[in-house]
Amino acid sequence: MKDKRYIISGAGSGIGRAIAIRLASEGAGIILAGRSEAKLEETLKMLPKGNHLVISTDIRLKKNCTEASEILSGCHLDGIIANAGVGGENHFGEEDRWNEIVDTNLSGTYYFVNSFLPQLKESKGGPKHILLTSSLLAKLGVKNYTAYCASKAGLLGLMRSWAMELAGENIMVNAICPGWVNTNMAKEGMQGIAKGMGMSLDEFHRVAMQSVPLGRMAEPEEIAELVNYLLMQKAMTGQVLDINCGNLMSS
Repeated sequence: MKDKRYIISGAGSGIGRAIAIRLASEGAGIILAGRSEAKLEETLKMLPKGNHLVISTDIRLKKNCTEASEILSGCHLDGIIANAGVGGENHFGEEDRWNEIVDTNLSGTYYFVNSFLPQLKESKGGPKHILLTSSLLAKLGVKNYTAYCASKAGLLGLMRSWAMELAGENIMVNAICPGWVNTNMAKEGMQGIAKGMGMSLDEFHRVAMQSVPLGRMAEPEEIAELVNYLLMQKAMTGQVLDINCGNLMSS
């Protein structure tokens, strides 16, 4: 991956941070994107020395994504990794989080990828990649997770459409669907579900892991390893790869 450059949204923590560290370890230059510049700077310090950049942007806002792409107009890109997302419940009513979740996970991904797509198209190297972080819940329903499930399922349709549109440009578009991953976001989600069920976090964790054949959560570094593998492929596009410790097995 030497001389390759990838932009990663949501790179300030969790899966995004693990992906940045993994790709940088292979010699790639990383552009760390996210809302919190402080968290991005923390990630930057974890990377081996290289051609890395930090850019603070809110992907929910099309204007912000456009401005970020203009700032980085001189940077070639070999891949766009749209990883940023938010989770949690939503309930119809005055405090419904529908817009917050869908605007980030689905619309934000749309704005982010399209804003940097011209730079990806202009790259002379190959292969070129777009990778979306969807979720196991794109394929399953969870009570009170309508916005999250809908937005993550929407990413799979978005991925397949882009795969068809961009194949002629030698751009491969794929998605990953993690299950439970050992991140702060997952722990917060577990805490919310546990509270609604009248359980402690530890109690719910034990119950949740009973439906996982491997009996554990995946680690962010394991997700990053799959991403690294996908970015080396030359004949894979329009595909969804599950990585959930066996929680969902599908043909």
